[in-house]
Amino acid sequence: MNEDEIMIEDEAISLEDTDESSTVDADVSSIIPFILGRYQRSEDYRYADEERWLRAYRNYRGLYGPDVQFTEAEKSRVFIKVTKTKTLAAYSQVIDVLFSGSKFPLSIEPTGLPEGVVEDVHFDPQQPEQIEVDQNVSPYGFAGDGKDLEPGATARSLTEKLGVFENKLEPVQDKLKEGPAKTPTAIDFSPAMVAAKKMQKKIHDQLEESGATKNLRSSAFELALFGTGIMKGPFAVDKEYPNWGDDGNYDPLFKTVPQVSHVSCWNFYPDPDANNMDEAQYVIERHKMSRSQLRQLKKRPYFRGQVIDEVISVGENYIKKYWEDDLSDYAPEHGIERFEVLEYWGMVDTDMLEEQGVEIPEELKDFDELQANIWVCNNKLLRMVLNPFKPAKIPYSAAPYELNPYSFFGVGIAENMDDTQTLMNGFMRMAVDNAVLSGNLLIEIDETNLVPGQDMSIYPGKIFRRQSGAPGQAIFGTKFPNVSQENLQLFDKARQLADESTGLPSFSHGQTGITGIGRTASGISMLMGAASSSIKTVIKNVDDYLLRPLGEGFFRFNMQFDFDKEIKGDLEVKARGTESLMANEVRSQRLMQFLQISSNPALAPFAKFQYVIREIAKSLDLDPDKVTNNMSEAALQAEIMKQFQADQPQQGAPAGANPADPTGAGGGTIGTGQAPVPGEQGFSANGQQPRVQAGGQPPQDAGQQPPAMGPLQ
Repeated sequence: MNEDEIMIEDEAISLEDTDESSTVDADVSSIIPFILGRYQRSEDYRYADEERWLRAYRNYRGLYGPDVQFTEAEKSRVFIKVTKTKTLAAYSQVIDVLFSGSKFPLSIEPTGLPEGVVEDVHFDPQQPEQIEVDQNVSPYGFAGDGKDLEPGATARSLTEKLGVFENKLEPVQDKLKEGPAKTPTAIDFSPAMVAAKKMQKKIHDQLEESGATKNLRSSAFELALFGTGIMKGPFAVDKEYPNWGDDGNYDPLFKTVPQVSHVSCWNFYPDPDANNMDEAQYVIERHKMSRSQLRQLKKRPYFRGQVIDEVISVGENYIKKYWEDDLSDYAPEHGIERFEVLEYWGMVDTDMLEEQGVEIPEELKDFDELQANIWVCNNKLLRMVLNPFKPAKIPYSAAPYELNPYSFFGVGIAENMDDTQTLMNGFMRMAVDNAVLSGNLLIEIDETNLVPGQDMSIYPGKIFRRQSGAPGQAIFGTKFPNVSQENLQLFDKARQLADESTGLPSFSHGQTGITGIGRTASGISMLMGAASSSIKTVIKNVDDYLLRPLGEGFFRFNMQFDFDKEIKGDLEVKARGTESLMANEVRSQRLMQFLQISSNPALAPFAKFQYVIREIAKSLDLDPDKVTNNMSEAALQAEIMKQFQADQPQQGAPAGANPADPTGAGGGTIGTGQAPVPGEQGFSANGQQPRVQAGGQPPQDAGQQPPAMGPLQ
């Protein structure tokens, strides 16, 4: 097996599959009622959140809920979907920030004081060889002889601090010195940084292979609309890689890889007493599976194939929730051919696990409860295994759009502008009804003056037959005043309130007609800067509650299951979403400005040019590892360029030019010469009178002054 392959240990403690009937599961085991009870409790506590999400969804789709009652006088049913505009604007801003660079917004860096591996080492190939110490000389010296130990010196050798990179640096290990290089000819090597970069590339490759970008987009949409974005992972799956043998037969390769997925908030049931994932004792994910999807579970580790077959034979058990009819455009009366599967992650009493037949390791028997993963369908246990990850963490991450400190779920765009959306709809319906009413005449007809039995409909060219009365008194037309403009002004006011309540001004998502300071380039820049301040908190929440836990999950996965020692070390995961808040163009301009300032010889020693160059490459959406050199490569490239320039002949001087002549005029005696100074022959102002200053006194050194321009006024 290759060292790059990931292996999941077979030591996971799980419930064994059996050929015997599992009908006793629901009757004997207390685990299934335990799981169902926690699921019911989470569902009950989540009812208020479901109502908020339903209202948010209706406002997004432009649908009136059952709580909206129309009077008989209201004819218009118009719905102005400003909520959709604001939600998509927030979603696009979050996506633009997270994916503005070429890589997933996660990075791996060494800790401040990495343990187990030295941070930096260097050696100078031009340094003279060290003179070997004569063994016959007494090791005991005197103060000041240069043999005293440096402060903090230990007996631990430098090669021991190199870790897995000791073999790579073995040819020069005698010349290695700890710390960064201080001379131009020295070569740097950072074992801690090398391990961090290898781990970062590994995680980025796993994220790309698992489709993390697509899943993160789905989570970001629910984050903006409902207020919470949820992702699951990493979890181990056996992935099929297409492969064809030399004979043309299909021979796929199977490899256990980490996987991530988006989890809808509608199918996520957390611990109702927790305000975030760190406080959650358990979470339950509700799956809607077909027969094929259920059979696919038998290919995953530790699933009980015999029990799955029994569940399928019993038949589908999926029952729609009340909110599912509102989410779908139709509500079929027939049943749904799907299975409801509950996936539980959380703490379980050790006695319950032993009761079911799970063998608890000796080192874990002293614990009152252990974290387990349990799958239930039709009152049967499809899978029960102790959490294989160390440390045991629930593999879910939930980020709020706007943090609600007293609830697990956050607040989204739709909820923040719920009232203003209601006002906008009301004012617009009033404006439309009034416009229709004022645009038509209210007809009053006196039938006593007309011949009975006539059609009373009105249309151009209509003729009414009269029988009595004064002319023109049988039909009257009344016109209602048009006050729709006042309603539209109120609509605009409500829209401004929506801008304030969401923190997303209309100009940030394409509204025209901006006046005042917004009509200038600097004004637009100021307005956009102010508008981006609200999104900073959102991106910070995504970094802290979603990206970093996700990256830490992949880091722990590789540390536990990957055999490559060169990617391991004292490292930490950092989410870089907030670094992308600044537009790349602005960031690139500021970096270039800093580069120009640091070109000053007095300031150049204080600048880290390697970091600046790498950041400029990032701002241009380029991979810094591919377009920039490290210190040793840069030194080699500088020598090549220096040699290349030295070999090139001087160009630009005309034929026959004297190289010693700075004018480049050639070998003749005619040149530019020197301009005469005041007092010398040829200076135009020598013969003019000196100019008189205020007070009548001639200036000092009158012969050195420029020519007078006229009398003093």
